[in-house]
Amino acid sequence: MTEFDGLKAIVTGGSSGIGRATANALFDRGAAVAVLDLQAPMSSAQYATFPVDVGDAESVTAAVAAAVDHLGGIDIVINCAGISAVGTVEETPDAEWARVLNINVTGTARVSAAALPWLRRSPSAAIVNVCSIAALNGLPRRALYSASKGAVLALTYAMATDHISDGIRVNCVSPGTVSTEFVERMLAQFDDPASERRALNARQATGRMVTPEEVADAILYLASPRSKSTTGTALEVDGGVTHLRVRNSSSE
Repeated sequence: MTEFDGLKAIVTGGSSGIGRATANALFDRGAAVAVLDLQAPMSSAQYATFPVDVGDAESVTAAVAAAVDHLGGIDIVINCAGISAVGTVEETPDAEWARVLNINVTGTARVSAAALPWLRRSPSAAIVNVCSIAALNGLPRRALYSASKGAVLALTYAMATDHISDGIRVNCVSPGTVSTEFVERMLAQFDDPASERRALNARQATGRMVTPEEVADAILYLASPRSKSTTGTALEVDGGVTHLRVRNSSSE
């Protein structure tokens, strides 16, 4: 038995990257899992999948209700759904600001709000938001993405304060650059994706990008009843980007 046996979790953005690694890890440790994702639901013998557009309130309400009907409740919410943005403020039009903030920030709030009635009934209620080191570091041509993740960080602290009296813990993880499909799509927007990939690897003090499974392990700690005294915390899983200053001998 594990600390997740009998617990019920929903994971947004769970069909790829960090979300998929987290859903798999939760299932492997005994949780009942529902994946909510914009993409067509995966065929999975491990967990149920439901379509959702976190940028649309009606879609979120319907998806969370369907997950509750399947699971019988909610103990854990993992907010992984998000999109990338590359550019300076000069390069980013108003419509793109509205689109990205709606998904990355308001989408996190929408899913959390829809789950609150069931979380309040759980003795092991936890929300974990996926933030980013972009909220803590000035990264080139990431103005909008950084702003959205900075808002997720602030939202995490505010939600932790608002819902501590409900017995709901709220934390976030701030990954560094993670080797996922998400990053590959971002790299494709550059003139020289291979060069940018080498730069991303070299930027980590460890000399490589973070893996989705490493981030999932951090998420599971924060979602676990073992961290019942941890709330309002941002856990960096960034290969040393934020606090270490190490010169790598290789850019590979």
